[in-house]
Amino acid sequence: MDDLAGRVAVITGAASGIGLAMAQRFAGEGMKLVLADIERPVLRRVGEALGRDGADVLTVPTDVSLEADVSALAATALEHFGDVHLVCNNAGVGSRGLPIAELPLADFEWVVAVNLFGVIHGLRAFLPHLRSNDVGHIVNTASMSGLYHLPRMGPYNASKAAVVALSETLRFELAAEGSRVGVSVLCPSWVRTNISTSDRNRQERFAYPLDTEQMAQVTAYKARRRQQLAPVASHPANVADQVCAAVKANRFYILTHPASVSAFDARAGRIVAGDNPVAPPELVEDVVVPHGGQRKESAP
Repeated sequence: MDDLAGRVAVITGAASGIGLAMAQRFAGEGMKLVLADIERPVLRRVGEALGRDGADVLTVPTDVSLEADVSALAATALEHFGDVHLVCNNAGVGSRGLPIAELPLADFEWVVAVNLFGVIHGLRAFLPHLRSNDVGHIVNTASMSGLYHLPRMGPYNASKAAVVALSETLRFELAAEGSRVGVSVLCPSWVRTNISTSDRNRQERFAYPLDTEQMAQVTAYKARRRQQLAPVASHPANVADQVCAAVKANRFYILTHPASVSAFDARAGRIVAGDNPVAPPELVEDVVVPHGGQRKESAP
């Protein structure tokens, strides 16, 4: 889809971060927007702001972990605009930063429900329409964490790896049937978003308390990661520019950070050689929070 003007884009997780940047970028292309997010007041303000700037915007509060919500999103978009051409399954949350052995099942359930099943629900809701029209594009937001996997991110890593696999499978299937519907998988590295505070949107059915020791671990981990990765963090608008270019060119992989691409190449070599996993130097976890909440530095 090299000409986006007048076409309809649906974006989940659109109230902030990468989703908001994509909404702004595609509005600049002259697209009509259907914006979905679980944060109702913020979503409403975003829609109003884009509308004042001249965009044709519909906002639909949506919990992507619920199939019924995403099905309603698709029905509302089609009823309002009559068509959908671009679907950005972008909504996502981050896990709490605890080791796998210490994470309650509820954390796995929450992250997988949003990050993976949010994409699955989006595909099931919109793919029949896109295939029927034989035109359009799908962008699934994964992460570089779907390509290599760091400690204390177990649920997140697993969900994003699954999104990459799902996207690759869909790309092959659509190509096999001769479809003109394109697919991209977005694998950003560190971006200046508020995903580290995604607990603010944790649904009640996935809620659980942290004890004092766990809270100390989570606080130390997230603070250190922000400090460590701030120098390489990208602005969401830069990511949105890359997404827009990929949609127009029908490019599958969207890798936002060149250093991460090199690290992935090196990882592939280690897999072939049967070596142990090694994290990229700029992303190595260097905070260890042992039992008792005492923080210490360790070498990569």
